[in-house]
Amino acid sequence: MGVNLKDLVKLKPISLEDLKDKTIAIDALNSIYQFLSSIRQADGTPLMDSKGRITSHLSGLFYRTIRLLEARIKPIYVFDGEPPKLKVRELERRKKLKEEEAKAWKKALEEMDLEEAKKHAKRTSHLTDEMIDDSKKLLEYMGIPYVQAPSEGEAQASYLCKKGDAWAVGSQDYDSLLFGAERIVRGLTISGKLELQLVTLKEVLESLGITREQLVDLAILVGTDFNEGVKGIGPKKALKIVKENRISQLKLDFDIESIREIFLKPKITKEYTINWKKPNKDKIIEFLCEEHDFSRERVEKAANKLSQYFSELSQPTLSKWF
Repeated sequence: MGVNLKDLVKLKPISLEDLKDKTIAIDALNSIYQFLSSIRQADGTPLMDSKGRITSHLSGLFYRTIRLLEARIKPIYVFDGEPPKLKVRELERRKKLKEEEAKAWKKALEEMDLEEAKKHAKRTSHLTDEMIDDSKKLLEYMGIPYVQAPSEGEAQASYLCKKGDAWAVGSQDYDSLLFGAERIVRGLTISGKLELQLVTLKEVLESLGITREQLVDLAILVGTDFNEGVKGIGPKKALKIVKENRISQLKLDFDIESIREIFLKPKITKEYTINWKKPNKDKIIEFLCEEHDFSRERVEKAANKLSQYFSELSQPTLSKWF
C-alpha cells in the first residue's frame, strides 16, 4: 500500500537523459509486482512456461533492466527481508483483497468479460520464494548487483542512497522519504511508456515547512504499512497537526514510538557488496530459453545488447561504473 502523500508531494517530471550515468537503488519487490500485474495475456492470465510456472516477472526484469542500461542508468536491486511484526496486519489485508479479486476474476471469465477479467487479474499478483530466487539468479547471470535487506527493502535502498552508493531510490511508493532517502525516482518499473518523476526529500520538507521526523509523524497519522492511521485525518489535516505539535494530544490506538523507530532507526545491513560483472550470455539463454521457454531469438538479441553495453563501458568510463 505505502503511505499516501500524493496530495502533499510535488512531483518533478524528468527524462531518461536526466538519469544518465546515475545509480538507482530499485525496490525489487515493488518492481516485480509491477511486472506481475502488467505483463499478462488478454484474459488476465500471467505469462507461463510449459510447466505452468509464471514468468511475467522474469520477462519484465530482463527487458526492463536492459532498457535502463541502454539509457546508461545503473540499477541496483534491493530485496525485502523479514517484514516488521507491525506489518502482519497489512499483509493479511492484502492477502484477503487478492482472494476477493481472484473470485471476481473467475466470475468475469465465466461471463466472457475479458476487460473486467484482466482488471481483476492484475490485483491478484503474489510473489513466491521461487519467483524471488529466480529473479536473483537472472540478475546474477546478467551481471547486475543486488542487495538482500534484513527487513524492509526500501529502508535498505534508502541507506544506499544516503551512503552515496546510489543517487536515488527507484520506487512507486513514497515510503523511502520516511526512511531518509534523498531522492525517489518514480516510473522506472511501469510497463509501456515511461513517465519518470523525481521527488526530493529536501524540497518536500522545505515546501511543507517540517522536519523528516515530523514527516514520519504525518505519515503515521495518515496511515502506513504498520498502522491504519487515525480516522478522519488526511494528509492536509495531518500536516496541520504536526506543525502545531498537537500529535501528543490525540488518543491513538497504536504505539507511535514503535512505528517511528521503524522509519527513523530502520533495520538495515552495512555488510553488502556492489559488484558489476560481465554478463554470462550462455547462462541467460539456458535459464530463460531452455528452462522457461522464452523466445531464443529475442533473448539472444537482448543478451547481445547487454554484452555490447558492458564491453563499451570497459574503456573510458569503467571507473565511473565499477
